[in-house]
Amino acid sequence: MEFIGLVLGSFSLLLDPATLLYVIAGFLIGTVFAAIPGLTATLALALLLPLTYSLDLTTALMACASIYMAGMCGGSITAITINIPGAPSSMMTALDGYPMHQRGEGALALGHASLASMIGGSIGALLLICLAPFIAQASLLIQTTGKFSLLFFAIVIIVIAQRGNVLKAAVAACIGIMLATVGLDAMVPVPRFTFGLAELTAGIDLMPVIIGAFAISEILVQSGKLSQTHDIEKQARAVAKIRRRDFIPPLSSIRKIGLVCYVKSSLIGYAIGTLPGAGGSMGSFLSYVEEVRTSKEPETFGKGNPAGIAAAESANNSVCGGALVPMLTFGIPGDPITAIVLGVLVINGIQPGPQLMTDQAGLIAPMLAALLFSALVLIPLTLMILGPYYIRIVSIRKDVLYGTIAMLSVVGCYVATYSTFQMMVALFIGVLTYVMRKQGFPIATLLLGFILGPNLEEFLRRALTLSNGNPITFVTSPDSLFFVVLTAVFVYFLSIRAPMKNPVIAEQNDN
Repeated sequence: MEFIGLVLGSFSLLLDPATLLYVIAGFLIGTVFAAIPGLTATLALALLLPLTYSLDLTTALMACASIYMAGMCGGSITAITINIPGAPSSMMTALDGYPMHQRGEGALALGHASLASMIGGSIGALLLICLAPFIAQASLLIQTTGKFSLLFFAIVIIVIAQRGNVLKAAVAACIGIMLATVGLDAMVPVPRFTFGLAELTAGIDLMPVIIGAFAISEILVQSGKLSQTHDIEKQARAVAKIRRRDFIPPLSSIRKIGLVCYVKSSLIGYAIGTLPGAGGSMGSFLSYVEEVRTSKEPETFGKGNPAGIAAAESANNSVCGGALVPMLTFGIPGDPITAIVLGVLVINGIQPGPQLMTDQAGLIAPMLAALLFSALVLIPLTLMILGPYYIRIVSIRKDVLYGTIAMLSVVGCYVATYSTFQMMVALFIGVLTYVMRKQGFPIATLLLGFILGPNLEEFLRRALTLSNGNPITFVTSPDSLFFVVLTAVFVYFLSIRAPMKNPVIAEQNDN
């Protein structure tokens, strides 16, 4: 209770105009970086890290928290408006957000995303404030075998969710895992599948895969369509009619989604966030599939169902609160952004650990207050102020829009990796995924396989090493057995008891 009191008292720091300015500026910068394909909130925080040296630690941590929250919700802007997720965690948002935008409901889709982000971010921050020590202890109960089973569970459910397209989804996931094996072996310092190219020794970076799979392939898809001037003019006239109240979801739509969806997805995202390395992508994947599983209209997902947006955005924003738990209590970053925040703490002589919440709670409380403030106030406020400008993206000429996106994507890839070779990799991945999309392969499963592949392999080999090669260890370890049973339950409900008529993740091949 004493720590909660400190957090509540820390809101008074936001009354200082200078502190409030840094928090708002951090949120806007994080939103811009998250919305531009190839640029992420992690990159924004890394580039702005030197500026924290000139700030006092409290203000620097509050700015970092606002950038973090903005990075999770900002990726939904381009995911909804042009079907190019600005961040990996926004992939699931694009599945239903872009179809809504094509129906002329782009403002409503952004409104649902903002509302869900606000709810998920607020719940995640509140849970972090209240339950951080307890959740941290629980997450430590998941050992090596359990971590493998968790990752396997994530891949299996996203594949079987492709009802009617499971084989292609499995192939796409395997291709993603294969791409992740390029480079140094996870256990032994031996290069694999480099084909004699020294540049591949370090492996394929995540950023080129994201940019290639979504930005480059989308540009290729759009370039294959005949653009018509009257369509552009029609879109421009529709944009002119957008009013700020159009971004407010009607109460009837919110009731149809249901409070359970928001809360359940937020809890899933928070729980996933407490697991180091899981990140917003897995949280949004799991919450989306869970919402489809429990929906009375599963066939509507992937076609513009607001519940899909609500589930994905609630989860990936609540991850913010969960990911800070292992970082603050054990010094284990939950994702790349918290790794940078950890660096800010260490640089300033603060060592995260079990005693941090008690001995130096006065330094941490303002950061958590800024996290909650960003979710509760800044997310809806920036949408109401800047929302019409987000929608105006569609009024830009297609050749100018996608040419600019191509340039920003390639430049962003270079800025993220400082490698011209990785830029070429992005182009290769873009062509590959373009061909796959034309053949009906779901690209989301490819990216999931690539993201989870390295940890999946590492935990599998470690578990088998510890058990002397005995696979029975995956059903004898309680934490692993839990996820094995959970996988079986999802397979039963998604594939056996109530098979869906249409794929959950409807790949937008002709968008």
